[in-house]
Amino acid sequence: MQLTIGKLAAAGDVGVETVRYYQRRGLLETPACSGGDGWGGGIRRYDGNDLRRLKFIRSAQASGFTLDEISELLALEASDDRVRVRTLARQRIDVLDEKIAQMTATRAALARLADQCAASDKGPCPILTAFEP
Repeated sequence: MQLTIGKLAAAGDVGVETVRYYQRRGLLETPACSGGDGWGGGIRRYDGNDLRRLKFIRSAQASGFTLDEISELLALEASDDRVRVRTLARQRIDVLDEKIAQMTATRAALARLADQCAASDKGPCPILTAFEP
């Protein structure tokens, strides 16, 4: 499989600039130009491994990993350091659990305010007054 940067980006459901950003961050390799006259006329070709890596990055981001953590995960893939991979995953789970707790508390508070707002047509709505400084 040989892909241009545009086709790689489309297959990975990202923009071309995202691919370039990942390359600048060292998450994706920048292949050499093929063909052309040596003055920038060549085309960079990406393969299935590049697409697999791009999809890995996107999936890891969707799971909440930072790009620095993803860089470490990619390095760990080569070393097969399962202990460190598990540690990173557990750290991410702890962060997600904290965010879930915060969002649950925020949801409950907003639900209470909505109930209070619905309970009376008199005075200012509690939802609006709750957000005043």
